[in-house]
Amino acid sequence: MLGLLGFYDELDNRPGRPNGSIRDAVQPVGEPDEADLVAYLDAGHVLIDVMEAGHDVVTGNAHRHSLGCSSPVTDGTWLWRLDFPHYVETHHVLLPEEFVEHVRGLNHQMPALIAAQFAPRYNETMPLVGWASAVPWRSTEAVLEPEPRAVTGKAEFDAAILSQARNRPQGDWSKPRKPRRV
Repeated sequence: MLGLLGFYDELDNRPGRPNGSIRDAVQPVGEPDEADLVAYLDAGHVLIDVMEAGHDVVTGNAHRHSLGCSSPVTDGTWLWRLDFPHYVETHHVLLPEEFVEHVRGLNHQMPALIAAQFAPRYNETMPLVGWASAVPWRSTEAVLEPEPRAVTGKAEFDAAILSQARNRPQGDWSKPRKPRRV
């Protein structure tokens, strides 16, 4: 079975999720190499692209992984949601020591997925996190190399949100803006 990260009660409409409450996992500070751990999580293999939008369940705000937030992501050993890196970098959620040691042992580099090793673990784990319809593993490739993907950084996302707020000071997006004077 894959190790589970970030499957918190607040992120699903069913209680009793594998990782309990996110409020119990929030820490005042993160790991010394937190930025590298977040980059590793951001580089994971996206297994299923989910078309949805979510928000930070602690603050209620949009975040850089709001789109597709519950998409399952893996490194072949651990499974997490696409929005889990946000909670690590923003709320410093507690990471299992086994995961931290695993990532440090890989020098923070995402490994390739070996389908023959990964498929049985995938098939066993996905029903436990609400994805029973996604089994069995259907990839025809023997090895899946990590693919670089564009991930907006937290600072870049926060700056874009601030810029939007400046363009709409009252925050009302339902009414069109008044034309600018020329």
